[in-house]
Amino acid sequence: MADVNDTAFRPGTFLLVGIPGLEKFHLWISLPFFSMYIFALLGNLVLLFTIVREQSLHKPMYLFLSALTLADLLLSTTTVPRMLAIFWFRVGDISLGACIAQAFLVHFIFFAESGILVAMAFDRYVAICNPLRYVTLLTHSVIWRLELAAVVRSFCLILPIFQLLLRLSYCRNRVIPHSYCEHMGVARLACTSIKVNVVYGLTVILLSVGVDVVLIAVSYGLILRAVFQLPSAGARRKAMSTCSSHLCIILLFYTPAFFSFFTHRFGGHSIPRHVHILLACLYVVVPPMLNPIIYGVNNKQIRETVMSMLSWMGNRRN
Repeated sequence: MADVNDTAFRPGTFLLVGIPGLEKFHLWISLPFFSMYIFALLGNLVLLFTIVREQSLHKPMYLFLSALTLADLLLSTTTVPRMLAIFWFRVGDISLGACIAQAFLVHFIFFAESGILVAMAFDRYVAICNPLRYVTLLTHSVIWRLELAAVVRSFCLILPIFQLLLRLSYCRNRVIPHSYCEHMGVARLACTSIKVNVVYGLTVILLSVGVDVVLIAVSYGLILRAVFQLPSAGARRKAMSTCSSHLCIILLFYTPAFFSFFTHRFGGHSIPRHVHILLACLYVVVPPMLNPIIYGVNNKQIRETVMSMLSWMGNRRN
């Protein structure tokens, strides 16, 4: 007789367990996550409000940054509140539809952000390597088209994953050893073959995000070559300062994402599960928290605009 856990059925709910192996520390783990989430919300909302309100920031670099900021807000808000509910109240039940919707949103936002980062690299390339054509090439209509292309591409890439998860028959085991739903975490609960899910997921990562990374690397290779050919040290420093924030965000975005992706598929038992899940949880909150800080500290125009807004608000109170 087949084991009851191997019997295929359509579950009403799944159970997210948080960080497996660290359940007794969930309350303590929740404190830094809650703090980082609040900082991420406040920082990104302030940055987004600053860009929208200040006419002088309605430039290509800042418009791309506003799209990245919105994506960070959506990513952290899609995952962290439910994560905190698990840590605080042990409320891990999630319906099949809600779980697949959350997985869809997490991956959709990831691919959209990757596309936005490519657009930002192109923006820096034109600004430094072809500055005389910067205004004519990167008009507002071109910027909206690039951002729309990133969103449409992400939707088209992720929609098949949504369909692949819905076609699966799941076993009696409905426990997901994670703090939020993601594609392979849900697919591994299936009784039927998930080979198509594995192959499609790997292909999408290598052929879309892999291409994005190559395009960004080529852009910055050309940028560095142009920077080192500038005649003065001051011009070189100014050019590099405009790119340093973007480079930091690129590293923050891709490094943990690729680490999580490849260890999840090829790491086997070499990396403890709780380490992998903890890093995956940090990925959805640390970059959204740090991105506004990086741009606020490194970008003089944003910093001065925020300070003037705070001063204006202080004067109104008085």
